[in-house]
Amino acid sequence: MKKIAWVGVGVMGYSMAGHLLKNGYEVKAYNRTPGKAQKLQDEHGAKACATIAETVAEADVVFSMVGYPKDVEEIYLGEKGIFSNAKKGAITVDMTTSSPALAARLYEEGKKQGIRVMDAPVSGGDMGARNATLSIMAGGDESDFEEIKPLFEIMGKNISLLGPAGFGQHTKMANQVALAGATASMTEAIVYAKNVGLDPVKMLNAIGAGAAGSWQITNMAPRVLKEDFAPGFFIKHYIKDMLIAKGETESRGLPLDVLNTVLSLYNNMVELGFEDDGTQALIKRYKK
Repeated sequence: MKKIAWVGVGVMGYSMAGHLLKNGYEVKAYNRTPGKAQKLQDEHGAKACATIAETVAEADVVFSMVGYPKDVEEIYLGEKGIFSNAKKGAITVDMTTSSPALAARLYEEGKKQGIRVMDAPVSGGDMGARNATLSIMAGGDESDFEEIKPLFEIMGKNISLLGPAGFGQHTKMANQVALAGATASMTEAIVYAKNVGLDPVKMLNAIGAGAAGSWQITNMAPRVLKEDFAPGFFIKHYIKDMLIAKGETESRGLPLDVLNTVLSLYNNMVELGFEDDGTQALIKRYKK
């Protein structure tokens, strides 16, 4: 059975690594904040490690799930990072939502060192991570994908290889573009309902079964109505994703109006002090 290393035990990574442990895999875990890896050890039996080097040295598969492209670059390319310490032949899988260009660069750098590299960002938020129902969008070599697909199947339900290195990230960018409109429209539907005197629960039940139905209406709107703004997906991280998507599209001469509008709304949320809320907190902007 493959030995697993997990770098980045945050909101998502904790649950995802936990599923591998529950399925009998040996997992070594590292997090910049040591207490998070220790919690995974205490509650699920991982081995918490003090360094990336210790975490990845014997691993057959190295998963990473961190915050920003700069973090990905640091943990892979840094002197004490994954490429400097993983064994030859290992597969590394970055599940962070990051830059397609960086994913392609890591693939090439890994090849030089005899380390296989895939990008496999996910969609489904904290609920998808907890319930092992994530959508997993992979880029890389087909042979590597088939080798570790059984591990993906422990963490998610909709698993696809979209193309070569970087194409997982490109697909996640398309996901984030679609999410922009869905989140903003769900929010404004609730705002509209409340302002004209509709019962928002009845309204959502009515429209959710029709053409306006969406994952956001089914899963996130109930959180909004309960004023549960805990971050399954941080606003600050979504802004990061939208900026990556904006850069990719504008470099191709394809500015996207809805994406840019929603990005401006979330930048306003940061100005209001809500960057550490979940994305469903957008409704707070309409109460300012």
